[in-house]
Amino acid sequence: MDEITAKQRISELRKLLETYNEQYYMQDNPSVSDYEYDMRMRELETLEQQYPQFAAPDSPTHHVGGGVSRTFDKVQHTVQMMSLQDVFSFAEMDAFLQRCQEAVPQPEFIVEPKIDGLSVSLEYTNGVFTRGSTRGDGFVGEDVTANLRTIANIPRQLHGAPPFLEVRGEVYMPRASFAALVEQQEQNGETPAKNPRNAAAGSLRQKDAAVTAQRSLDIWIFNIQQADGDYPQNHLDSLRYLESLGFPTVIPRSGRCQTAAQVQAEIEKIGAARDGYAYDTDGVVVKVDSFAQREEMGATSKVPKWAAAFKFPPEEKETVLREIQLSVGRTGVITPVAIFDPIQLAGTAVSRATLHNQDFISERDIRLGDTIVVRKAGEIIPEVLRSVKHAEDAAPYQLPECCPVCHTPAVRDPEEAALRCPNPDCPAQLMKRMIHFVSKDAMNIDGLGPQNLAALQNGGLLHSVADLYRLTATQLVELDRVAEKSADNLIRAIDASRANSLDRLIFALGIRGIGSRAAKLLCERFSSMDALLSATAAEIQEIDGFGEVMAESVVSALQEPHMRQLIQHLREAGCNMTYQGAVVEDTRFAGMTFVLTGTLSAMKRSEAKERILRYGGKVSGSVSKKTTYIVAGEAAGSKLDKANELGIPVLSEEEFRQKLQERNETK
Repeated sequence: MDEITAKQRISELRKLLETYNEQYYMQDNPSVSDYEYDMRMRELETLEQQYPQFAAPDSPTHHVGGGVSRTFDKVQHTVQMMSLQDVFSFAEMDAFLQRCQEAVPQPEFIVEPKIDGLSVSLEYTNGVFTRGSTRGDGFVGEDVTANLRTIANIPRQLHGAPPFLEVRGEVYMPRASFAALVEQQEQNGETPAKNPRNAAAGSLRQKDAAVTAQRSLDIWIFNIQQADGDYPQNHLDSLRYLESLGFPTVIPRSGRCQTAAQVQAEIEKIGAARDGYAYDTDGVVVKVDSFAQREEMGATSKVPKWAAAFKFPPEEKETVLREIQLSVGRTGVITPVAIFDPIQLAGTAVSRATLHNQDFISERDIRLGDTIVVRKAGEIIPEVLRSVKHAEDAAPYQLPECCPVCHTPAVRDPEEAALRCPNPDCPAQLMKRMIHFVSKDAMNIDGLGPQNLAALQNGGLLHSVADLYRLTATQLVELDRVAEKSADNLIRAIDASRANSLDRLIFALGIRGIGSRAAKLLCERFSSMDALLSATAAEIQEIDGFGEVMAESVVSALQEPHMRQLIQHLREAGCNMTYQGAVVEDTRFAGMTFVLTGTLSAMKRSEAKERILRYGGKVSGSVSKKTTYIVAGEAAGSKLDKANELGIPVLSEEEFRQKLQERNETK
C-alpha cells in the first residue's frame, strides 16, 4: 500500500470508527458486530504503526469511544476510567505476557471473565452510596445515580467501609431478562434490542428511573478506583475485600497464574463454561495482580499496559435453510423468518432466525435449500450471516405481493425497507394488537393471555380491542380451561382497566415508535385525548425527546379513520380519556411553559420539572414565543441565547427557587 492510499484508508477508518462509537456508546444502537468493529480498529492501529507520519492525537486509537449525553449532568472522573487493549489469539496474549515479564520482575496474573455491559463508577461517602456515573469518554461521564439506585444488588450502605470509596463495575442485563425484553418489544411492534449490552446501556440511560427499574439490570464490581485509608494492594485480595463490604464480585477461584500456559488454560476454561453463565461475556481479562507493579508499568492515553482483553471470536455454524415463514406484526410489517436444520450455538439449540426484509434477503442472495451460516448476535439472537451454497435449481426468493393472512395487497414502506399489510382489520395484526393492548405496561388486563385471546377471536367475539369491553363472564366460561371464578376475575380486570390513566391507553393503541415513556411525555403535554387529537406535529415536537419522525408518526396515526373509530368505541365503552399521572398541588404555574437549561446546583432537573408540573405548569425542551420563563443554570447554552433573542424572561436558579417557595394566592 502506498502512502496516498494509506492516508485515504486511515481517514476512512477514523470516520467510520467515530460513527460506530457514536452508535454504540451514545445511541446504544450499533450497526456492526463487536467483532467487525474490533477488526476495523485493529486495521487502523496497524496502519498508524506502519505510517506514523499520519498519526493524530484525536484518532479513535487514542481515546475511549464513549461520550456524554445532554440528558444527564456531567461527572468529572478523578481517576480516569480507561479501556483495555484487545488481543485475538494466544500468540498475541503470549506477547502481552512477555512484555509484562520484561517490565516488572515475576508478575502474577489474574484471569477473569470480561462481562459485556456498561462500565460505571459508584461513590460511597461514610459508607453511603452518594453518586454513580457512566464511563463516558474516560474523563467525563454521566450522572445516572437515580437509575443505578434501581439495581437491587448495588449496596445502598456499606459496613466497615473507608470514609470515601470509589469502585468500578459493569452493569449488565442477564440473558433471561434480555430474552423477556425482546419478546415484549416484538409484541409491541418495537425494534428489538440487538444484544444484552446495548439493552443494558439503553436501560441505564433512561430519563425515567422507573423504566430502568423494569429492566432487571445487574452489576459486578471489579475494581477499586480510589479510597481513603488502607486497602489491599493487589487485585485478588481487593476483590475479596470488596466482597466483604457487600459488593457482588467475580473472584477467580483458581487464584493467581505465573506462566503463559496457566493463563491459556484459564482462558480456555472460561471459554468452555461461558455458555452456562447467566450473563454475556465477550472475552477474558488478564491483569497483573500487584498494584505496585501496575503503577510501575503505567498506561497509554487510552489503556493500561498491565491488562489485556482476550476477545472470543463469534461462533458460526453452517446449516440448511428448509423454509421461510412469514409473520405479520402488530403494525402490519410482514417479516420473513428462516427455518433451518437445528444447530447448537452458544449452548442452546437454534432452528429459526429473522431475515428482516426483502433487501436483506436479496443482498445475501438467500434461497430455499441454501447452506447458510448462522451465528448468535451478542450470544443471544440468532442471525443469518450469508449463503455459502445454493441448492440445485434454487431460485431467488421474493416476498409475496399479498399479506399471507388476509391476502390484502402488501405495500412497501420506503423509509424502513419493510413490506406491510395495510389492512387494519387483518386478523394477524388484530391478534398482535390485542396482546399488546392487554399487556402489563399498557392496559394491564391480567389473565387474558394469547391463548384466550386467540380462542375469543376464533369464536367471532373479538373484531377490535374495543370488543374486550363487551365480553361477558358467560362467554369466557365457554373457553377451554376458564372456570367461572376465573371468568369473573377477568371481567373485573377488564372493567378496572377502564379507569387507567390516558398514558396507558395511548401506549396500548400501539402507535409506531411510541413506547410507555413517550406516551407519558405526550400526556404531560396534552392532558386529554381531545387535546392530543387536535395537536399538530409542530406542537408535539416541542416535547423534550420528540423529533420530527415521532411527532409525524403520532399525528398520522391519530388521523387514521380506523384509529379515530377505535378511540370513539373505547370512549363509548367508558375508558378514561384524561391523564392522571401529574398530581397538581396548586395552580401557581397554570398556563406557563418553562424551559430548563444548564446545570442546576441545588436540585436535579428532573426534580425541577416535577415541581413545575406539580404546580400546574408545563416543561418544554425547546424555546419558542410560547415560553413563559427559561430557567438557566450553570453552563447554559444555545437555549439561553435563543431566549435572549426572543426576549423571554430568564430566571436564575435562585429566582426559580423563590418562585417555588412563593405562596399560591389563588389556592
